[in-house]
Amino acid sequence: MSQSEKNSMGQKQIGAVFALGSLAAAFGVVSCCALPMLLVSFGLSAAWLTWIAFAAGPYRTALIILSMSCLAIGAWSLHRQYRLAGQCGPDGTCKPSWQRHLTLAGLVAAAVLLFWGASYA
Repeated sequence: MSQSEKNSMGQKQIGAVFALGSLAAAFGVVSCCALPMLLVSFGLSAAWLTWIAFAAGPYRTALIILSMSCLAIGAWSLHRQYRLAGQCGPDGTCKPSWQRHLTLAGLVAAAVLLFWGASYA
């Protein structure tokens, strides 16, 4: 495995890690108010979120900042991945990867959760 392939794999993993981190922090932000209301509106129980809400409540501002930071770093990493994939030649050696699409989906989901949680309370 060449050095450029190792760097490319590292970049894909960094974006996914920050997408997961942002998603987890955004989940902590919405667990107190917005997410239970959504689950109850679909007929699901939200009692299991109580312990998450109590644990995350005092750290809401820190979780918002953490989620925004992870979103920014994840978006920057994803942008670099797409830019590098766009520089591939016409021979098709660099096709779009499922990892980039999954990272994008995670970042979008985290952004929606963060916006919803921050604007609700």
